[in-house]
Amino acid sequence: MVSLREGLMLGESGVVSLVGAGGKTSLMFKLAHELAMAGESVLTTTTTKIYEPLPEQSTNLIISDSVSKMLNRARKTLKDHHHITAAAEKLPDQRKLCGFTPEFVQAIWNSHLFRWILVEADGAAGRPLKAPAEHEPVIPACTSQLVGIVGLSGAGKPLNDLWVFRHERFVQLSGLAHGSEVTEAAIAAALVHEKGIFKNAPAVAVRIAFCNQADVPRNLAAGRKIARALIEKKKTGLNRVVIGQTLFDPPVLELYDLNAKSEYEASLNQPE
Repeated sequence: MVSLREGLMLGESGVVSLVGAGGKTSLMFKLAHELAMAGESVLTTTTTKIYEPLPEQSTNLIISDSVSKMLNRARKTLKDHHHITAAAEKLPDQRKLCGFTPEFVQAIWNSHLFRWILVEADGAAGRPLKAPAEHEPVIPACTSQLVGIVGLSGAGKPLNDLWVFRHERFVQLSGLAHGSEVTEAAIAAALVHEKGIFKNAPAVAVRIAFCNQADVPRNLAAGRKIARALIEKKKTGLNRVVIGQTLFDPPVLELYDLNAKSEYEASLNQPE
């Protein structure tokens, strides 16, 4: 069984930013729990907005728009807990947290207080697929791992606002017509488009596509088709494709290393 640490190619420490749609929040907290259980200090936060975490996701919440005050409170909390969630402010009417600027995240990272900072750097309004607007995603420059998430439940569905956030932009990235079936090839094309969810990626960041919601056979088959389409492309800018299920265990089901095509061709020919 492959851990999320292994699947996402994590080193000893770093900033992991999550973009895309279809499971960013659940992946962030799943990874936070894994790292915290190993005794490593973890901060979960956002550069956009996220729902206030449930108790099973995070029990230690700090709200502060001051780097120094946030760090002082975090130092005290870390004496007894390995995982903290922090944000700049609460939005009670939305039950959401408003996050930090990329510069604020950089300042936290520079403090060396946390071994890991996990950042939800994109919004998708609950849809399984998305294309980013001009101002998205909001990725801190210190990001070491950039994980682009795809909700596999969107494969085979109509290209409309019900299934695809900013569907008009997805039309432009994928080449599909509005209302047509979202194919796995189109998802792969949108993933690696220069204006897709990996845009604004720091040059040094490891880039991983995480195909989520593979807990049913239909979605697992879709994930394999997306991986196949990406492997067949000559240049993607991606290091790895992960097929997984953030709401279940194990979270990582299959790995496809785009820098080692021959090692995975056989596994792509598995029965679907």
